[in-house]
Amino acid sequence: MTTADVHEARDPEQPGRLLATERDALIPLLRARPDADFALPTEACPGWTVRDVLAHCSAALTRVVESRYEEGVFSPESNDRDIAERAEWTNAQVVDELERGMSEAGPVIAKAGGVLDMIALGEWVHAGDVREVLGEPGAYAGAGLPDALALLARITRDKGQVPLHADLDDRDEPLRLGDVSGERPPARFIGDAATLVRLYAGRPARGASYELAGVEAEELNIFG
Repeated sequence: MTTADVHEARDPEQPGRLLATERDALIPLLRARPDADFALPTEACPGWTVRDVLAHCSAALTRVVESRYEEGVFSPESNDRDIAERAEWTNAQVVDELERGMSEAGPVIAKAGGVLDMIALGEWVHAGDVREVLGEPGAYAGAGLPDALALLARITRDKGQVPLHADLDDRDEPLRLGDVSGERPPARFIGDAATLVRLYAGRPARGASYELAGVEAEELNIFG
């Protein structure tokens, strides 16, 4: 698949594939961690612990699987309620629900025609948030990165974001993100793929070596 093809067609299996790839890496990691690690604070999600992030992720995927989209769903208030509803659960129960969601949400997202694809990308980003807190490798990278980048490129295109040409240190081909109509000159990014993901996800990129020209980092955030 060429870079242009990534922007032309939606692969309906891609979100589910991304979730399954991350599930196979993240769930065993979480099961091997002591309970104390679940209480660690996260920098990417101020006010939330590792457990809160995981409870939010598992709740969101359960909503997708069960098609529960009441008014205000996925708002900050709704997310806080989902976390509170799981307050009496054990950490193992939260991880069990997350595993089920990552296994079962893919087909539902595939049939939704693209409107739920961003949930899969958000789950993968949150897995990176957790990995970073736990000091594990692969935060915003790992085996799911190719699918995550393809999803990111299409989502930013569909949102009509500032066009950006990314020359990635760890990828052979450049990546075009945002509006690819050619009507606006593209901004430029030079750096590694994980840093690019951090910028688009509104995550801290302190200490990373990269160049960004033609756009402010804050303008890239797809979750803000």
